[in-house]
Amino acid sequence: MDNHHSGWVPPVPFEGPSGLNRPGFNNGTTMTEKDIENTILAFGKAAADAKRLGFDTIEIHGAHGYLIDQFFNPETNLRTDIYGGKTIKERNTFAIEVVKEIRRQVGNDFAVIMRFSQFKPSDYNYKLAKTPQQLDSWLTPLVDAGVDILHCSQRRFWESEFENSDLNFAGWAKKLTGAPTITVGSVGLSGDFFGAFAGESSQPASLDELTRRFDRGDFDLVAVGRPLLSDPNWVAKIKAGKTEELVGFSKEALSELVL
Repeated sequence: MDNHHSGWVPPVPFEGPSGLNRPGFNNGTTMTEKDIENTILAFGKAAADAKRLGFDTIEIHGAHGYLIDQFFNPETNLRTDIYGGKTIKERNTFAIEVVKEIRRQVGNDFAVIMRFSQFKPSDYNYKLAKTPQQLDSWLTPLVDAGVDILHCSQRRFWESEFENSDLNFAGWAKKLTGAPTITVGSVGLSGDFFGAFAGESSQPASLDELTRRFDRGDFDLVAVGRPLLSDPNWVAKIKAGKTEELVGFSKEALSELVL
C-alpha cells in the first residue's frame, strides 16, 4: 500500500533531497552528496541484478512522491547544489545520473521504463510541468540518458494535460520526445484509484475513448491495475468481447485474494 495514503511511516530513518517527503512535512534528513552517489550506484546494481536473474526490463519509479520524484519537485527539493535548482532541467540531475548508471551496468540490450506523474499524493491538481515546453525539458533529457519507455501516470487517462489539446499526459510525452509511452488511470472503470480509499466503488466503463486514443497513436501501451485485482480474467474477457461479464472495483479488493 502507498504509504502516503495509509499514514504509515516505516521504522527506518528517512532520507531525501531536503528531508521532506511531501511539502512542509520534514520527517527526515537531507541526503549528503555521498548518500546520493551511493544511491545512484545502488539503482544501477539493482538493475544489473535483475538482468542477471533473467528479467528483460525494469521500471524506475519516478512518480507519486517517491525519492526520484522528490528531486523533481521544487517543494521537496530545496537544494542549492548540482542536484537542486529553480528549473526542472536543473532538478533532473539526480534522475539522469540514475538512468545513466543503470544503462552503464545493464548495457543497451535491456529495456528501461521510467514512471512519472504530474500530480502528487498531497495535491492531485499539481503540475510539475505547466507547459509543453517545460514537459519537454523534463522528459527529453531522460530519454537521451537511456530511458526507453515513459510510463505516464495520471488519475484519469481521458483528461487533457494542457489546454487547447485533448492529448493526455502520455500523448504529450510521446509527441515531445518520440519515445514509446504507457498510459494509465481509471482504465475500464468509472472512478479513480484514490476514490476507492474513501469508500467509493467503481463500475465497469467503456473502453471506446481509450481505443480511440490508442488507434490515433497517442500511446503504445496501457497499464491496468484495479480491474485485475477484482477480476484476474479481465484481459481475456475484454479480448473475447464479454464486457457484460466485467465486474466493478471496491476497496475490499485490495485485501482479497481472487482465485
